[in-house]
Amino acid sequence: MDGAVTISLDQFPQDPAPLYERVERFILGKIESGEWGASHRLPSEPEFSRLLGISRMTINRAMRELARRNVIDRIPGVGTFVASAKPASAVVEIHNIADHIRSRGEVHSSRVIELRAVVPPREVSLGMATPEKAKLYRALIVHAANEVPVQLEDRYVLPAFAPDFLKQNYETGSTTAYLFSITPPTEADHLIEAVAGREEWCGHLDIEPGEPCLVVKRRTWVGPTVTNYMTFVHPGSRYSLSGRTTTRD
Repeated sequence: MDGAVTISLDQFPQDPAPLYERVERFILGKIESGEWGASHRLPSEPEFSRLLGISRMTINRAMRELARRNVIDRIPGVGTFVASAKPASAVVEIHNIADHIRSRGEVHSSRVIELRAVVPPREVSLGMATPEKAKLYRALIVHAANEVPVQLEDRYVLPAFAPDFLKQNYETGSTTAYLFSITPPTEADHLIEAVAGREEWCGHLDIEPGEPCLVVKRRTWVGPTVTNYMTFVHPGSRYSLSGRTTTRD
């Protein structure tokens, strides 16, 4: 029967990670291997709980995280299914800080702090559905308008998507422009927060620790693959987000 599986904790990654993260990685492994394809029906939360001997609360948290990342679709009263791949024809409009600064008649400049292959934080590897110790390309860059820092870009890139990412000059060109030249993203998600500036951010942005900052976290996909995981930090006193929404009757 579709969704009927025999699984145990022995099949989970053996590490000290919280159980809900191990459940997430188990499900991601089934999907990435092709064993659970698009629209495959997953066991219900009670079934997972019984099979694994784990509380439903833990299972529910893992399911909520995967649904938030659009890995699975949860349909009330019907079931939980592996999300279908997104169509590759839909192109997402992504804001380029360099173009935005120039559009205001200001001079954009950037300073590269780090550009290398690294093992990312757990949050990033989970968000990109990559193996925990797999290396990603990281770019840490400060963007300035008329020599005043306005954004700290912390970007992780899937090497298979952009194998020459580390060879580019990001003081004369932008990461966004280069990655768009390979393949524009087909989907993105965002999380926007107002937080007190961390000490490591503030040093790069030339602001006092604790100053309010606007933080934007974004992931982008090309088809079914997450190719970028980014965190953009902006001094609250130097940056704002704006947009326009129209409605039709």
